[in-house]
Order: sequence, then C-alpha cells, then structure tokens
Amino acid sequence: MGNEWLVKAPLTINWALNNSCNFACRHCYSRVETGEELDGDTLRGCFDKVAKMGVMAVNFGGGEPLLRADLLEMASHAASLKLRVSMNSNGYLLDRAKAGELKQAGFAAVGISLDSHDAAVHDRFRGVEGSHARALAALGFLKEAGIRTSLSTVICTINLDSLDEIIALARQYGVSRLNLHNFKCAGHGLANKDELDLSPAQWQAFYRRAMAAKDKCADLELSFDDPVIASLGLPTESSLVKGSVCGKLSLAIKANGDITPCGFIPVVIGNIVRDDLGEVWRNAPLLTKMRHKEPHGKCGTCDHYSDCLGGCSARALALTGDINNPDPHCWVEP
Repeated sequence: MGNEWLVKAPLTINWALNNSCNFACRHCYSRVETGEELDGDTLRGCFDKVAKMGVMAVNFGGGEPLLRADLLEMASHAASLKLRVSMNSNGYLLDRAKAGELKQAGFAAVGISLDSHDAAVHDRFRGVEGSHARALAALGFLKEAGIRTSLSTVICTINLDSLDEIIALARQYGVSRLNLHNFKCAGHGLANKDELDLSPAQWQAFYRRAMAAKDKCADLELSFDDPVIASLGLPTESSLVKGSVCGKLSLAIKANGDITPCGFIPVVIGNIVRDDLGEVWRNAPLLTKMRHKEPHGKCGTCDHYSDCLGGCSARALALTGDINNPDPHCWVEP
C-alpha cells in the first residue's frame, strides 16, 4: 500500500484511557505502563482534534476503562462529536445500572474479555475469583441496555482445544461477534510466552479448525486479526488492506497521549497533545516502513507474501527486532 492510497485519517483509534486495572492477567500487554494519565479537559480537546481530522471511531481500553472516574463524561463528549464509541472491559465492574449509564453516554458497543468457557481456568488466568461469572453477567446487562456486545478471547495454551465450547458460550449469551485474537508477545505476554504461546504448527492446526467453524457460524461473526491466516490458502473476505491493519487503518494512543502504531508495538511516534496527528499519520517513519514492508528471510520466496505481508509486525518486532522479518508464528517452510 503506497501513501498515495493512504486514508486521510485512521478509521479507528484504540485509546487507553488509564493504566489502572483490577486484574492481573498472565498475557496483559499494558500492565508494564507507568505513564501519567491525561486529565478530562485535555482528553476532550484531543477528541475534538481527532474528530476534526476525520477519525470515525474510538475504542477505549486500558487498563480497565471502568476504573476511570470520568469515563461516562469522556464517552459522552466523544459521541457528541459523531465518533463511534466502544470499549473493551473485563466486565467485573459492569452491573445493570452501569450498563444503562453506558448506553446513555453513547456507547455503541462493548467487548468483554473471556479466556475460557471454564470458570476456574478463566479466574485463575485473570487472577480474580468470580471474574468469569461477572463477565457473563455483564454481557446480559449490556444486552438488556441495548448495547451491541462482543466476546474477545486471546488464543493460547489454556484454551487452544476449547474453540467449540467458547463458540457455544458466545451463542448462548447472544453476542454479535467473537474475536479470536492471536497471542501477542508484549508486556506480560512476552514474559510468559514460553508457557502460553503456541508453536507454528499448533497455530496452523488451530486456524484450520477456526476457519472451518467460521463457515458454519451463520448466526455469529467469528473475527480474526492475524495476517498469517493468508498462508492457509483459504478464501478470506476481501480487506481494505493486505497484512496487518495497524498503521494503515488504525492507531493506538496510550494513557499519557503517546501515539504508537498499535497497542503491541511499544514505539512512540508522537503525542496526541503536543503533535499534529495528521502529520504523524502521513509522515512518521515507522508508519511508512509498516506500509511498505519488504520481504526478509523465507518471506522472499513465499507465494503467500503478497497477502500476509510477513504476518504480525508487532510479533516480528518483539521477537526478532525487525518488522520486516517473518512473523515467528508462521508455519510455512518454502
């Protein structure tokens, strides 16, 4: 994708409102963050800037967004600017009253994280007893309030063989989408990689099962965010971009305002308070590099490169030091 094609603004910004969290998840990328959090007035001004630039959606994360005292005010302001407002939450603090308040504040969608259909496995992984039951209860409250819901599961060794059960749970609770995220090697995810990550062969087998399941899921959208799926040679939905969408259709902003290509690439390319987002979007050297990846190593002779563009840039950077190197999850041996 050349810059001549570049959309004028990120379609979505994944925005960490805070670093604080009430959980201690084994794979969390953000618990290592120690930066300051922007105050409400500053954040409102930042929302004004991104809306004026043409950003269409903001997805709040953290930390746990519900721990931010002015979350409802921030969401309400963003929604008043015609931004589509959503968030990811662990669901623990989301009761019936809170769900109603989220609806009133303008939330279009809320994603709840669930690591296993098995309550004991999920609670142990998240470090909080009762978190599984409260996550599922949150889905019910959100549905009652009329907010579109999704479930997000990070695939790793604890749930590799539980795909059917997770799909059944998503159906039972009436979510519109099940996000099956690939394991990222950032923060605690990097520290616990050897225990939690799958081998390339395991990823290949999992995605074959998952793509077969997707074909049978007329009532539930199964969503994947992993470019290496292109290596299966199966037909996939046409995407606006090849490879990863990070830095092409989306950006991430940390709680202190620092801008990164995605939440899993800890390279700061600007700050939303101090810098012109349009300038960063068009000209940041790392974004240019991500939009014009070059095949290194085995990617140079791979028939799938034009579709996957080397896979996940964040994983390649974390484990090899260069976004152009092959994604370590890739199972292809040319």
